[in-house]
Amino acid sequence: MAGILVENDSRGVWSDVPAQPGAVEQLVGSIGRPVHAYLFVGPAGVGKEEAARAFASALLCKDGGCGICSDCIAVARGRHPDLVSPDRSGAAITVDQARAVAGISVRMPVQSSRMVIILPDFHLVDEAAPALLKTLEEPPATTVFIVLADVVTPRLVTVASRCVEVTFGALGEKQIAEQLLKEGADADQASMAATIANGRLDRARSALADPAVFIRHELWHSMPSRLDSSGACIVKLVDELTQSLDDALEVVVAQQEAAMSEFAQQSKIGHTSTTKADLTQKHRREIRASRNEELRFGLSTLARAYRDRIVATDAFPVGMSGIGRSIMAVELIGEATLSLERNPNESLMLQALLVRLSGILGT
Repeated sequence: MAGILVENDSRGVWSDVPAQPGAVEQLVGSIGRPVHAYLFVGPAGVGKEEAARAFASALLCKDGGCGICSDCIAVARGRHPDLVSPDRSGAAITVDQARAVAGISVRMPVQSSRMVIILPDFHLVDEAAPALLKTLEEPPATTVFIVLADVVTPRLVTVASRCVEVTFGALGEKQIAEQLLKEGADADQASMAATIANGRLDRARSALADPAVFIRHELWHSMPSRLDSSGACIVKLVDELTQSLDDALEVVVAQQEAAMSEFAQQSKIGHTSTTKADLTQKHRREIRASRNEELRFGLSTLARAYRDRIVATDAFPVGMSGIGRSIMAVELIGEATLSLERNPNESLMLQALLVRLSGILGT
């Protein structure tokens, strides 16, 4: 079995996990005797989701993740009866959702010897942490949890202590470019996409699929040189940034319109158990998640722009070093990024951020 697992690491389900050799090695080594819960920790877009699917395939596949059997194909298509990944319905995981997960965890496997439950966005757990902790402490012997979190928040510390932690590091530009080349991008495209990706492979892939990503990146990166303390300037920049968020959602909206059209057709012939209200609610969650994701991309780009200014000390007023001002700016941007978990009003949040940045950085 060990030989099969090592071989699968290079050509099976693991081939989709980008540039995370330490995490993959740790997971491959535990397939034969998995524990009840794993916590994947690392920035968004660096391979946690791909690794979760690969690990689920390896646990459900009789050959440890061959990538070609019915189990592996079912996992890849999101249709395996013994793999569950509950959707989050709000800004945070609720107590009711935690209880629903507990109910799912006691089910017996249908097709494989195990039930695998993937819990995404676990850093957004709130009051539900105690309920989830109880479930993780006392799972059935046939259930394996794969918990995904960007960071280990204070509420997650106790939960983390009940899991085997698997760390995923940020990706470098070279790693991202190499992965894109493997996926068929040409060298120039791969290099450009990796440069603006801010360490995230999913963002680099989006740039290749949607060249407008480069335009939105340049908009955010230009903010430090365009920002001044005047109210008119700040209002103008906020308008441009919010418009860019709307533009970024055009692809998502088009996909949702197609899904709604397909739903209407299926409903006419009675081939769907989903209600229009359920689909509408799902689409609202997708829009909110996509806007937050685009905002995170923009804010990380803005933070990088200020870090880039460290080498240009003449870009800052006399009285404080360029490095000091840049650090303050990055800290303010970090605070704004954290506030996204509370679903703030976008325009007000951006306006407040730009006012604060103009106050410490000047022009």
